[in-house]
Amino acid sequence: MPAAWIPLLALAFLLRACSAAAEAAEPPVLNGFKLAPASVPTSRILVGSPARDGIPALTQPRWLPASEAPWHNDEIVVGVVQGEQARAYPIAILNWHELVNDTLGGRHILVSYCPLCGTALVFDREADGRARTFGVSGLLYQSDLLLYDRESESLWSQIAATAIVGPAMGERLRVLRSALLPWGDWKARHPRTQVLSLDTGHQRPYARNPYPGYSTSNTLMFPAPLDQRYHPKMPTLGLRLATGAARAYPAQEVQRAGGLVQESFEGHPVQVRYQTESKVFEVEAPLELEVIEGYWFAWAAFHPGTTVFVADTEATQSGEEKAAAPTP
Repeated sequence: MPAAWIPLLALAFLLRACSAAAEAAEPPVLNGFKLAPASVPTSRILVGSPARDGIPALTQPRWLPASEAPWHNDEIVVGVVQGEQARAYPIAILNWHELVNDTLGGRHILVSYCPLCGTALVFDREADGRARTFGVSGLLYQSDLLLYDRESESLWSQIAATAIVGPAMGERLRVLRSALLPWGDWKARHPRTQVLSLDTGHQRPYARNPYPGYSTSNTLMFPAPLDQRYHPKMPTLGLRLATGAARAYPAQEVQRAGGLVQESFEGHPVQVRYQTESKVFEVEAPLELEVIEGYWFAWAAFHPGTTVFVADTEATQSGEEKAAAPTP
């Protein structure tokens, strides 16, 4: 090799190394979302659906009066009241759409449901006097739905109610109080309620559950940290404050307490009920407390420092018994 070539080859190798380093420094792109800036390890953000909007959020929902609703009384709905208006969003529809951009009682709201975590959360989607519109990114963080706003294309964690990727990183969504309960109970409490129509503009088999058996199995479809104290799908009601304080009420423990827990959490009076037959929680707590109902694994993954209500520490069940499937 001619000696004159050596500097040129060295320069070529240097340029290639610099190019490779630059490529390595580029943040990953998933489903068209550039994962930067990010407040969580991007390696934990996974593709759950092969394309953004592959699960279509509803943006122009249609409504029926309770008298015309086709739902059976035992079908679970997300119930929301704003002002004088009440609406119900059946889980049978949310399983296929996950998000409903709506306006209720003059407030722009977002109804969200993550079938993988069993979490239904309702948010105020207004910011700086403007209503954001949200879609389903097709991405997951700790097995939980990542939604995105179409204005900034930031990614938001549903359970954390916080933007974790993009220009809005660190911003929070205000969580509004809602209820997860049977349709029959909701319409009895709110006879003038409206209910989301099956006429969504999309062809989906709403009578079919796309996640059969998932709610009672001890396996996850996507990885997430697991706290072994309870069955991963144990129905759990969680309370949290803006300070970060969090407390969990697993259904098993509330049942062992007779179905009713009355206590104080961070100085706030709390009353939690669990109905074994309908598998539904009821909670009375000040509005300063955010209420999140879902699977135990999901609550524990996002709140690793959570305290847990235990009915009777002296009579606590063994680890094997706690790992049993949720009580029917």
